[in-house]
Amino acid sequence: MTGGRTAYLAGVAAEDIVERYYRSHGYTTLSQRYRGKRGEIDLIVGEGTAVVFVEVKKSKTHDRAATRVSRAQQLRIMTTAAEYLTSLPNGQLTESRFDVALVDQFGGLKILENAIGHD
Repeated sequence: MTGGRTAYLAGVAAEDIVERYYRSHGYTTLSQRYRGKRGEIDLIVGEGTAVVFVEVKKSKTHDRAATRVSRAQQLRIMTTAAEYLTSLPNGQLTESRFDVALVDQFGGLKILENAIGHD
């Protein structure tokens, strides 16, 4: 198996860990690997009428994973989220937040709520 394929499969496994976490905490999965015109969002979940956009990062440690969310990537995620929100009844007025889910080499999970969109 090539390194790229291995990294892809590790990323998919990390996304599955995160998706199961949110479901076990009462969230509904709205979309996995949502592709918009300007980018991709790993996971979109809902809680009531609120929407949570989740960026999943996997690395050896949670700290290392956290460093892998660049400012440019944050902007792409926010732009793509805005595109997604236009498909909802309340559009841009929909309550939403941006979480970053960090997965370490052992499958350990750390959720950073409201981690994107703040300076």
